[in-house]
Amino acid sequence: MSARKNPREGSTFESFLEEAGILEEVNAGAMKKLLALRLAETMRKQKISKAAMAKRMRTSRAQLDRLLDPENQSVTLLTMSKAASALGKRLFIHLDDAA
Repeated sequence: MSARKNPREGSTFESFLEEAGILEEVNAGAMKKLLALRLAETMRKQKISKAAMAKRMRTSRAQLDRLLDPENQSVTLLTMSKAASALGKRLFIHLDDAA
């Protein structure tokens, strides 16, 4: 008896996003959300208020709010790096080979 392929089995979610032409956008959004959540978590653990964090970064509270907003993707690498530095962290970005 030969194995039958499941007729309901489809492509991977990643290939679906790629076919839809939105894979990079979705990945970038996910990375930004993760960064925002980790920054907020680190601020909470270190007991740093938003006002104190903005002061450490030498930026406005509004700019910090944009950075911490998981939905706002218009944040620069410089701002992300400043935030990491203000928390005693370093931001690393690397390129991996595509699958």
